[in-house]
Amino acid sequence: MRFTKMHGCGNDYVYINCFEESVSSPQQLACAVSDRHFGIGSDGLVLICPSNIADCKMRMFNPDGSESEMCGNAIRCVAKYVYDRDIIHKGQIAVETLAGTKLITVNADENDIARTLTVNMGAPITKAAEIPVKSVSSPVTDLLLKAAGREFTFTCVSMGNPHAVTFIDDDVSVFDVEKYGRIFEQDIHFPHKANIEFVNVLSPTHLKMRVWERGTGETLACGTGTCATVAAACLNGISPREPVTVDLLGGQLIIEWNAEDGHIYMTGPAEFTFDGEYYNG
Repeated sequence: MRFTKMHGCGNDYVYINCFEESVSSPQQLACAVSDRHFGIGSDGLVLICPSNIADCKMRMFNPDGSESEMCGNAIRCVAKYVYDRDIIHKGQIAVETLAGTKLITVNADENDIARTLTVNMGAPITKAAEIPVKSVSSPVTDLLLKAAGREFTFTCVSMGNPHAVTFIDDDVSVFDVEKYGRIFEQDIHFPHKANIEFVNVLSPTHLKMRVWERGTGETLACGTGTCATVAAACLNGISPREPVTVDLLGGQLIIEWNAEDGHIYMTGPAEFTFDGEYYNG
């Protein structure tokens, strides 16, 4: 089986072109290929498939085999893949996901190579029942949770998948993300679990974030989590509705919650790492 390794800000996935390849058990395959010792090594598996309603379809699986609704870094890589390899070569590409169809604008260089991509991530979901999160507040900006003897206040947002964002005074660079992220991911307030973001405010338009992803653990970047973080910053009056730079372990993303259409736009890189063959079974 042929595959391609790609990453967006270090958030790396194994991509399979299902216009040409066939995958019968993606959940099982995701567990196998994601293993960094016995497999290829990745944050998960992404299938690039034909679609009846868009230019192509993205299916994304975590290393534990669970399927996620959306991944902002992965969808940029999907758009780069189909653009650079002339499967769908146009300036705006529609990608079907479990969180709806997303439109990606290709920012190509002088050699017609997709260098950065801008994704219309749609409007953030802030109603508690739709995120989902168990809370009487809506939007949820004051969810107080405890773990390991500490209290944290979370703002909850869905970008097609549930996120809980907390702004902390600790230096996020050395904060124990695994210790607290592992606990909060499975908190009873999150019926479908949640991705957990820990954030420092450097300025109103400059944030620094680390993320614990449900079903995966800490990753170098999370596109939907970065969007949720900026939405949370706006909801709390920390950031304006204009472009905000977010520092991640794997790089930077620029996020704007547009005041006119209410949608969040994410701009960032996508890179090929290598192609290979995987001997499945």
